[in-house]
Amino acid sequence: MSKPDSTKALGIGLAGIAATALGILVSDAHVVATAWLVGIGFWTAVAIGMLMMILIHHIFDAQWSTVLRRQYEHGVAAFPWLLLLFLPLVAASFLGKHDLVWPWMNPEHQIIGGHHVKDDLLYVKKHAFLNVPLFTVVSVVFFGLWIWISSRLRRASFTQDSDGDVKWTRMNGKTAGFGIPIVALTLTGAAIYWFKSLEYHWFSTMYGVWFFANCMRGALSCGVLMMLWLYNRGDLKGILKTDHLWAIGQLMLTFTVFWAYISFSQYFLIWNANVPEETFWYNIREFGDWWYVSLFLVFGNFLLPFLLLLSYRYKVTHRTIRRIAYLVLLVIFVDLSYNILPALQDAQGNPQPFLSINLLWAVTSVVGVGGIAIAAYLRSFPTTKLIPIRDPRIAECLNHHD
Repeated sequence: MSKPDSTKALGIGLAGIAATALGILVSDAHVVATAWLVGIGFWTAVAIGMLMMILIHHIFDAQWSTVLRRQYEHGVAAFPWLLLLFLPLVAASFLGKHDLVWPWMNPEHQIIGGHHVKDDLLYVKKHAFLNVPLFTVVSVVFFGLWIWISSRLRRASFTQDSDGDVKWTRMNGKTAGFGIPIVALTLTGAAIYWFKSLEYHWFSTMYGVWFFANCMRGALSCGVLMMLWLYNRGDLKGILKTDHLWAIGQLMLTFTVFWAYISFSQYFLIWNANVPEETFWYNIREFGDWWYVSLFLVFGNFLLPFLLLLSYRYKVTHRTIRRIAYLVLLVIFVDLSYNILPALQDAQGNPQPFLSINLLWAVTSVVGVGGIAIAAYLRSFPTTKLIPIRDPRIAECLNHHD
């Protein structure tokens, strides 16, 4: 991997960050910061999904995914940078901008109905959880655990390329044993703390699983793009086989159905119970052009990729599976925007339109954070072998067939 590749990605990332920062000059800082959360959330979801894929690979001692695993090991190098990019949102609360993103951080923030956060009964009941010190510590701990687990996995895998000792495979199996529950709990906590608490009156026990589904779908889609990019460069010629793409496509189909199940279950249970403390969340997302966003998620996030991924031919045709991967990443971005941006409301409690300048800052945020994350991947890439050449499963992976 040439240095200019990572430098170019870094330049794109810095340009996206600069464009987002300049947005403060033409928009409210609260709007820009909330859009920045979309960018952080999108790429953190992808990185978490990559980490989970590595852990699942080791816990099942899988063979077909050994080559793909190496690209995920480079991808999780983005975690330290994601932490750095997340910290300004937390630091703002200590610099006087208490409600820059999360209204509950400012007890004097006026909420719908004319009263303040500090006088809100639900906030009083949740104050032990919703407070700035705990939020800050827990958020840093989340990233710290992801970085630690990723470092263990990368170190063992990369070292095995040199000495071929099977103990590194066993070590990663043990890491997967405790890593999967840790990552599952932390990604759930992150989804609740960072996204769900934007509207802390709302209740949902499905929220963490919804985020998990998007993490996995994002990681699988990026996996397709990375593998095909390397194949077209010539790196994976003779290594990446049709059956590898078929296996990845099967998992993409699985988590597409899983997302639909989770999202439908959440909507149906809230609609059926008809409790105002829960239904308001969907009510504001069926207002104005957000209604069309809701429909787009039904068809774009489930029906279209579901029908496409049913086809064996589409899963193994490079051009088609690449387009499906781009589609999935697009709708994950829309899904995160759907969960985050309606928290930006006017005095009457109506969400600001989806097709507004808010969306522009969400796009520049995804570009900015994405450029940094991709640069981290590209800088990690040349530090070790293209594939895990001494992994016990590598021969089976290279000769994989369904």
